[in-house]
Amino acid sequence: MEHVTIEPLHAEFGARLTGVDLRPPLAGEVIEEIRRAIDEYSFLWFPDQPFDDELQLEFTRALGEPEENHVSLGREGRIEYFGTIGNVRGDGTARGNADRHTKFLTGNNMWHSDSSFRETPSFVSIMCAYETPSEGGETLFVSGRAAYARLPDDMRATIDPLIVVHDYVFSRSKVGPDAVSPAHAASLPPVRQKLVRANPRTGARNYYVGSHARQVVGWDEAESRTLLDDLLDRATGPAHIHAHRWRPGDLVIWDNRCLLHRGAGYDADRYRRYMRQTRVRGTGSTLDE
Repeated sequence: MEHVTIEPLHAEFGARLTGVDLRPPLAGEVIEEIRRAIDEYSFLWFPDQPFDDELQLEFTRALGEPEENHVSLGREGRIEYFGTIGNVRGDGTARGNADRHTKFLTGNNMWHSDSSFRETPSFVSIMCAYETPSEGGETLFVSGRAAYARLPDDMRATIDPLIVVHDYVFSRSKVGPDAVSPAHAASLPPVRQKLVRANPRTGARNYYVGSHARQVVGWDEAESRTLLDDLLDRATGPAHIHAHRWRPGDLVIWDNRCLLHRGAGYDADRYRRYMRQTRVRGTGSTLDE
């Protein structure tokens, strides 16, 4: 990594890294440097990476244990480590705006952290871009770490000990009443997560919210929503957003422990979008951190 150029992207988080070919196999010290950069910057953009699915899965395994795609697992009982983000099918044809699957993916346009609804949530997501729209299709990111640092001391003291229920069915019900099949819903019961987490290497703290965060344990629904919506608003103000415009060849890693993201949307009737995502499983329940 001694020849890598690191260019910060936003005052609060993120970096563009050039001068490195991430295709496996990678030396152990390179993987460790990538992990350190994740802890420091939270969002890493590596442009012009000549990847395919096989290389992406091998790279994912180098960073940790791949996480099963919850959709294929819940709906079909099938283990699959990839998710396709976009409208291009496996046969190369494209889905339009009216397609059921396209509508389902609009749930990703709400602020969220990947897999916060799982007992062991994701460590990082890894996205490789192959076809991208010329208009729209950005992904927006904000830092829960920077947001926590902006809070007044008394509010930090209030939220530090809180536990929050995260619920996939709760968030996806906003897309439509039949967005989640019964089998899929049964595979993802609500889970409890710490509201405030700390990076295990640096100790930096962040709050952990998003569309899947349903209710504070021990609080009623109204006061829970007041707090959780306020925290989300504080994190996602325009000045705190980094908007990533995808280009073919991009490989992006983001830290789900402390970042929120959402899709900005695009016109699936006009454009093709084909990106492949894998995730690395976290080390365990946030309650044990």
